Amino acid sequence: MDHALAPPEQAWHPVSEQLFRVRRFLLVVILAPAGVAGGVLVALLVSPWLAVLPLGAVAVVLVWGILALRRNQRSWRYAERADDLLIAHGVQFRRLTVVPYGRMQFVDVTAGPVERRFGIATIKLHTASAGTDAVIRGLPPEEAARLRDRLAERGEARSAGV
Repeated sequence: MDHALAPPEQAWHPVSEQLFRVRRFLLVVILAPAGVAGGVLVALLVSPWLAVLPLGAVAVVLVWGILALRRNQRSWRYAERADDLLIAHGVQFRRLTVVPYGRMQFVDVTAGPVERRFGIATIKLHTASAGTDAVIRGLPPEEAARLRDRLAERGEARSAGV
């Protein structure tokens, strides 16, 4: 998928397919009980024949959500340049974040229980600007650690002259 805001000649790195699997798992875990509960309530309070309505609505939302999650996962990418890091994501509303290495203060790598189960991690870049949304989700832990070390090294090299 081409990102309209990003320089086309840039070598982009995609995030792991596991990001889609994590989000799909969470979507099912949230929607399935809601559909069953809605179906049971309608069956008990209105009519057993109408119990399919909440289940059908949940199925439609689930299919739409899975398609949207797949497109969103494929939109995430990052690129390392000489002086900055580019992070691009978004399907309908595209976003390109440019983080100069010299502005980075520290780099966090996190992985919650679900992320760890699926083998991915998230990198968050903290900069001098409080409004910077510099997050890369869905990286394999080894890649996240490599990128964290590389960004920290580049950040220290760029800020040494400040």
